[in-house]
Amino acid sequence: MALEHAILVSLAERPGTGYEIGQQFQRSIGYFWSATHQQIYRTLKKLDADGLVTYTDVVQNGRPDKKVYTISEAGRQLLAEWVASPTPVAPLRSDLGVKLRAAEFGDLAAVLTELVAHRDEAAAMADLYRGFERDYYPDPEALTGRKLNQYLVLRGGIRASQATVDWCDETIAGLQRELARTERART
Repeated sequence: MALEHAILVSLAERPGTGYEIGQQFQRSIGYFWSATHQQIYRTLKKLDADGLVTYTDVVQNGRPDKKVYTISEAGRQLLAEWVASPTPVAPLRSDLGVKLRAAEFGDLAAVLTELVAHRDEAAAMADLYRGFERDYYPDPEALTGRKLNQYLVLRGGIRASQATVDWCDETIAGLQRELARTERART
């Protein structure tokens, strides 16, 4: 997915300024696709030049004018085409996975420490997502439209985070056995 698509999704949900889009990225979209404010403003400029968004200048007293962006009909069409296009399965790329392959050549205890930190971070993310689920989607069976779509993305985040926790737990247990075995072999 390109940042352009994420911004078009945001604007399809509601018009907004670059700042407001950035805030939405921090609150929700950014958990699944991140971008800096600078990237967002640069992409909005490109989307405008391509006719995929329009903007209205809003005069503000004592502050610079702001631009409120809206997705254009061409932007909606592009978004619809993108939604209908196939999405390839993302290849698994994991620095941590490569480190594990090389663990026998390094400090196994240090790899274990990193795995525990990785697990804790994934567990914290899963807890955060579960909090969103509890607070914003108390009755998932009643959800429709945009709320259902947002909920399903959130469920994907919960499941992915929990899968990472489970994998880390399995990996930590295996490496702890290996560390104990190598320590016994030295004595």
